[in-house]
Amino acid sequence: MSPVSQAPGVERRRQLRLQRRQERLRNVWRLVVFSAAAAGLGYGLLRQGWTLNGPSQVEVSGSERVSREQAIAAAELRFPMPPLTLDPRLLRSELLDALPVEQVTVQRLILPPRLRIELVDRQVVARAERRTAKGNEQGYVDRLGNWISSSQQAMGSSDSQPETAIRVQGWQARFKPTIVKLINRRDDLGSPLKTIRFEPDGTLWLTTGTLGEVKLGGPDGDLARRLDVLRYLSGELPKQVQGQGVRSIDLSDPDQPELGLPAPAVNSANPKQAGQGVD
Repeated sequence: MSPVSQAPGVERRRQLRLQRRQERLRNVWRLVVFSAAAAGLGYGLLRQGWTLNGPSQVEVSGSERVSREQAIAAAELRFPMPPLTLDPRLLRSELLDALPVEQVTVQRLILPPRLRIELVDRQVVARAERRTAKGNEQGYVDRLGNWISSSQQAMGSSDSQPETAIRVQGWQARFKPTIVKLINRRDDLGSPLKTIRFEPDGTLWLTTGTLGEVKLGGPDGDLARRLDVLRYLSGELPKQVQGQGVRSIDLSDPDQPELGLPAPAVNSANPKQAGQGVD
């Protein structure tokens, strides 16, 4: 077959390929236009039609102490409002700061339009105080070592003074891990825990029902061992020093506990012995 006879077939195939390419381009443009139109229409409908018109469209659950009205006030919600303007992470942070809760979950729902807020109440385990620029502030501590102000604790509850025998003095955020460890072991110390006290330099003191004041030293990784020694001494020490009235115990070095005993009575015949203590 001659080249002249092949020319019409080649030209036809070229035109078919060109037509298919043009058709694909037209389909792509149609898809882009329709997608943009749908996205714009959807966004407009969501922004204008997906609206929270009042408090009844806010669902608050999980808390026995925080009402829907209190959650709305804490989040500073204003109606009507499109949920798209809400940042769930920011709203969660604001609620955690303002309410006596330890966990917040925020969901924006479409059908029907509503905002769902799920809360988990804080569990108060101790009364507390902390040092501020205005002086000592009274409050509470939850099971995670977080500070709870008196106003937060009183929110939604007629009982603003929960029953707890433990007190935390000198609370600071950096002591939260230590507080959690002590709270978790409060029933495993051999003696009722009464006070957890932190000095400004971080030195930790406990007051227990049997041993009185116990110095545990600075915040380091040896706390668990010191608590084990404390539990042992709670059972053995009262028998060994019966009637001597231990004033304090120093467990900064758990291998060499030091006892603070009352000074002996003044002896007129030997005045040098007056005021001496026994460690």
